[in-house]
Amino acid sequence: MTALADEVRPYIDDVNIAHVATVLPDGAPHTVPVWISMHGDRIAFLTSPGSRKARNIAADSRVAFSIVQHDRPTAMAHIRGRVVEVLDDDEAWAIIDRMSDQYLGMPYPLREDRVVFLVEPEHSFAQDFG
Repeated sequence: MTALADEVRPYIDDVNIAHVATVLPDGAPHTVPVWISMHGDRIAFLTSPGSRKARNIAADSRVAFSIVQHDRPTAMAHIRGRVVEVLDDDEAWAIIDRMSDQYLGMPYPLREDRVVFLVEPEHSFAQDFG
């Protein structure tokens, strides 16, 4: 069952940058900006398979996203979940190109060394302080 609140979906569907938090080996948080999009009921983001976040996820699948609307910094969404699948095939490249089109208006320019992580949301909310 997906725990993605209805009011969170527009944050993902827009060109907002998300910050994904993963858990470092020593238990400390690690956060970096990423592109995100929906893939069915799951949240997709891409990275290099050898990146720090990929290594963190291999050891602990828990992630959290913080998203701020690009044109309204008082509006934010938060999502917690777990990576449940990693794609590195043609399906991954279709998702990557769709995200790149969303953010850049063109297919992803780098054609190697990328994987897609699919996150099953467990908790989410959105709020606007403005």
